[in-house]
Amino acid sequence: MEDFNSHFSSAFLGKKILITGGSTGIGRASAILLSSLGAKCLICGRNDEPLRETLAAIKSKKLPDAIAVEADLSSGEGIRKVFDAVDSELGGLDILINNAALGYGSITDGGYEDWQYILNTNLLAYMACSQEAINRFKSAGAGQIINIGSMSADVREEKSSVYVATKAGIQGFSEALRKEINPLGIRLSLIEPGAVDTDMQPASKEEKLEQIEKHEMLPADDIAWAIAFCIAQPPASDVVNLKIRPHLQLI
Repeated sequence: MEDFNSHFSSAFLGKKILITGGSTGIGRASAILLSSLGAKCLICGRNDEPLRETLAAIKSKKLPDAIAVEADLSSGEGIRKVFDAVDSELGGLDILINNAALGYGSITDGGYEDWQYILNTNLLAYMACSQEAINRFKSAGAGQIINIGSMSADVREEKSSVYVATKAGIQGFSEALRKEINPLGIRLSLIEPGAVDTDMQPASKEEKLEQIEKHEMLPADDIAWAIAFCIAQPPASDVVNLKIRPHLQLI
């Protein structure tokens, strides 16, 4: 095998990557990092303003232009809109990063419509996007799916039963799907972070920075690098499950 630096520097060049939830947090950090490594990224999100801000951040660094699609992945219409753009604007797909998710608390809060929206966004969209990606990967006999889960799938904190249900679902879905698609030449990695500085965290910006300094929370950039690590593996090597937590998040 070629030396690590040569392999890593070429692993992303020209790769066509879809990042769901790409306008904030982990998705935004990943879009900026992967663009800097030579990938062509399409990001999607529900709101136009943060999408434009992410595109501007990428452009300000003189990186390859990214593509943004405003879409709500809780619906089939939103899924179709994104993958229409994958075909027409990105020109194909090499890697899918399933990342879009919303926080939620206990099943004792809200009602059926609230839970349905969260399940559609956090779990069903992962499934639908995976199917769309696999349909495109099959002809090439190659491709990669990276699912962003959460330590909540295992820790199962109280007062978060709805969110935990979606992340436990992603965990099970990822483990079963990998067995189905590996024979097709498609790789799948599940990344399960601990506390990360994203919009999902209720703390203020100052409080989150303090937690990062204390090693109790990770910056979103750390998860972006974990994603890059999974992508950069040699073809015969899969990172099946990567659990990454702040050093002092002792759960």
